[in-house]
Amino acid sequence: MKKILIINGPNLNLLGNRERNLYGETTLEKIKLLCEQHCKNNEIECTFFQSNHEGELIEKIHSANKDYDGIIINPAALTHTSIALLDALRATSKPKIEIHISNIYAREDYRRKSITSEAVNGIICGFGENGYILAIDAIKNIIYSKI
Repeated sequence: MKKILIINGPNLNLLGNRERNLYGETTLEKIKLLCEQHCKNNEIECTFFQSNHEGELIEKIHSANKDYDGIIINPAALTHTSIALLDALRATSKPKIEIHISNIYAREDYRRKSITSEAVNGIICGFGENGYILAIDAIKNIIYSKI
């Protein structure tokens, strides 16, 4: 069975309470359950991870080369600032999809640039929690097309 890593960056643990006008009322726990069910239905094993600490996110990405077949990442605010996260993503040859709940290109100027997207196969943004499902389908297609 193929295994994917779903990584969530800073402040995503506050989903459901924070800026509901942008992120909705869905909690990260609900998104995790949706992802786990969708993966199970697609015969994929997933690990769902969230941290507010850049170093922990980097360490988790480093583990991907030996433990996972692909990565889905919502880098959150680190999208726009973290060259270290970009370098970690570049260091793995596994397929990667970047995801954002809101449409970062329809937001403030400083959010319209994704540094981390330079190291991923594709980006999905603006579809709320459904973006995670789209990302699982996309990463599955990429993984299985490499067989």
